[in-house]
Order: sequence, then C-alpha cells, then structure tokens
Amino acid sequence: MIPGLSRRALIAVPALLAAPWLHASEHEVALQVTGRVKSGSVRLSLADLKKLPQLSFVTNTPWTREPHMYAGPLLRDVLVAAGADLSATTIRAVALNDYQISIPLKDALSYPVIVAHQRDGQPMPVRDRGPLFIIYPFDSDADLQSTRFYQRAIWQLKSIQVD
Repeated sequence: MIPGLSRRALIAVPALLAAPWLHASEHEVALQVTGRVKSGSVRLSLADLKKLPQLSFVTNTPWTREPHMYAGPLLRDVLVAAGADLSATTIRAVALNDYQISIPLKDALSYPVIVAHQRDGQPMPVRDRGPLFIIYPFDSDADLQSTRFYQRAIWQLKSIQVD
C-alpha cells in the first residue's frame, strides 16, 4: 500500500485513466455542436476536425510562460461544417468540467480564432488544456491582448451551443 492513499483511491486511479475522453481515438466524438444548427445537433470527431483546413499560429497566453504554436481549424469553419446559423449572435462553449463561456459569433467571423487540437505539433492531453482549445491569436492584434478576449478562450472544450 502506498502511504497516504486509501484502497479506494488505488482502485479509482485506473478507472479514471480508462475514461474515454483521456484516450479518445480519432473517430470518437470530440466536439458536439448544438442549438441553431441545421440538424439540431452535430457530433464531430477529431478526424472530422482534421479534415477541415488547418491554421497554425504562435502566440503568448496568460497561462503559459512562453509562446507556443497552436494548430487546428478555424472556429468559423467548424461552425460552417456543423451547419450552424451564422446569423446567430453568440456561441456558448462548454468545457469538460462544465465551465461555460459566451463568445460573440462575430469573433469567429472577424478574427482567426481556432479550435486547436495541437500545441507545438503535438496533441494536447486533457491534463494540459486539451484535447480541444478555442484560442485567439493574441499576439497578432493589440486589441486581442485584453481580459475580454482572454476570458473567451476555453480549453478542454467538449461542446458548442449556437444561440
């Protein structure tokens, strides 16, 4: 027995590591888009997201000590692929821990916001803000370097509701 760990904790750790969102395959659902979409709900796998045109950029964030390269499809391309109504005003992004943030849809249309699935050329694990991260190219525009935009970035993304 490991000092400080109960038998129950030793049983729970392997169960947690077996959780599907920790080891999702390319073809399992990575992102669900609901609300004002043509079919009411669209489930996209990582493979689906990788089929979309990819964009990468290097940027600093308030959460990292140095700039990193993030890569993934544009948020607007994800919304189009899901059949979202682009006349909607907001999207509600939800993380794996159910944290939610509202993002004006105009951000996705005005800025090269991406749904990143890679950082520095590697997939992002859940413990490191993955597997999906809505991120703005903060270093590309001084206007984006503000709390207002930093708060709209969301990691461990699991769903988007188009309102």
